[in-house]
Amino acid sequence: MISGRVIAALSASQLIGWGVTFYAVGVFSGRIVADTGLSLTTVHGGFSLALVVMGLVSPAVGRAIDRAGGRMTMTVGSALSALGLTVLALSHEEIAWFAGWAILGVSMRMTLYDAAFAALVRIDPADARRALSTVALSGGLASTVFWTVGEFLAVHWGWRVAMGAFAGFAALTLPLHWMLPAAAADQHLHVDPKAKPLAPPLAETAEERRVAAFLFATMIVAVSTLASALAAQIIPLMTAVGLAGSAAVFVATTRGVGQSAARLAELASGSRLHPVDLTLFACAALPITLAFAPFAGLSYAAALAFAIGGGMGNGLVTVARGALPLVLFDPAAYGTLTGRLGAPAFWASAVAPVTVAAILDRFGPNAAFAALAVPALAAALAALLLRLRFGARIAARGPGNQA
Repeated sequence: MISGRVIAALSASQLIGWGVTFYAVGVFSGRIVADTGLSLTTVHGGFSLALVVMGLVSPAVGRAIDRAGGRMTMTVGSALSALGLTVLALSHEEIAWFAGWAILGVSMRMTLYDAAFAALVRIDPADARRALSTVALSGGLASTVFWTVGEFLAVHWGWRVAMGAFAGFAALTLPLHWMLPAAAADQHLHVDPKAKPLAPPLAETAEERRVAAFLFATMIVAVSTLASALAAQIIPLMTAVGLAGSAAVFVATTRGVGQSAARLAELASGSRLHPVDLTLFACAALPITLAFAPFAGLSYAAALAFAIGGGMGNGLVTVARGALPLVLFDPAAYGTLTGRLGAPAFWASAVAPVTVAAILDRFGPNAAFAALAVPALAAALAALLLRLRFGARIAARGPGNQA
């Protein structure tokens, strides 16, 4: 069984890690442009570079965690996060700005959800579902907490001091990641001998593994495309359909509320829903709630249904993304598989915001929503095909046989 100490440490590190790296550019971008003279495209381009780097290093990081556990990998990642943020805080020119984000691209892949989930599976696959649901819950609060903290620091001392403070927060995750079991002792160290053994993988043959891998990769690429596009463009989209600026900002914040609420509900339910069924439910919510978006300017209820409902779907997809490989594949190769299959998702996340912004500017909000419907429907279709392919086997094994 994974200890409460480890879960608490990773929960805290995910809250900090997401807040000070992934969400940093969102709170500081305007001040950075005004202070440095860098263009807004360059400022956000650094973040896009980080996502590309994450995809490039993803397979290697996944293999490293499978081989040696998460302790050393995630601790080194913490140090790189602090270094990258320090470089950003001191940067005045494009080369330093992009160098800082390149470092953060490596560090984010070594410290955020995919690394944390692989580290938990390395410790105890049978208990990983419960643990990763808890860890994902805390990460969902990162933007709310650190946008507030970052704004306060930037208002009083400027963005450079605030970014330096974020580097200090990143350094605080060093001892948190060092709390993970040592490489020589982590695998199955905490397995409860009374616990029910993990069921065999659903994908039993080589062909089934190929199909499952393709559908899983399709799902996470589609979901990542949709999530990154909306994270960057939800406010412009809401204003484009007629919401006032303050109303658009409020609607955007409710997406995070829905995300955290869904994860809390999933955790409170005891994670009873099979990961394949959870994936289908979460992915089906994405196109359904997106259908409300074109009517957001006419109805506040439609705007909230789109934002909160979409946030709930995205929040559950994060849990499903961590739990699904546990039941589809051999948990011993969890890090390697998720590292390799997840790499394209980072690249899609890098280009999606720019693509949707271009469509919005040239063709208007309805065309942008139509473009967003493509990954939403692709995710739902991939999840449905997974359910159809393995549903009979899930039913035959009975309700207790899941991750």
